[in-house]
Amino acid sequence: MQRFLRKLVHDFGWIHLGIGLVGNCLFILGSLAFLPGLGFVVLPVAAQAVEWQTVGVWLFILGSTLMFIGQLGELLVSLYDRKHRRDDRKHRRDDRKHRRDDRKHRRG
Repeated sequence: MQRFLRKLVHDFGWIHLGIGLVGNCLFILGSLAFLPGLGFVVLPVAAQAVEWQTVGVWLFILGSTLMFIGQLGELLVSLYDRKHRRDDRKHRRDDRKHRRDDRKHRRG
């Protein structure tokens, strides 16, 4: 399970960018729904016509949620990369130390 999450977070990082971009678009559409004079809209999921402002509020909520998910994914990718860079530096440092120790033992 951990390997799957790591792969999802790191290898498919572009998904986080796409989710955030869709969220930004929905947020803009929500803003447009607040323009004056738009009146009402009939939605297939609503029993009666609703105001565009109501649609705009829901677009704001959905867009904000998607932007949050996209940023959270970016954060996870950054943390994952940071941890692996730190681990790589530690391994390189350990390797250099071992090579130095090996040279000392061969000489003396």
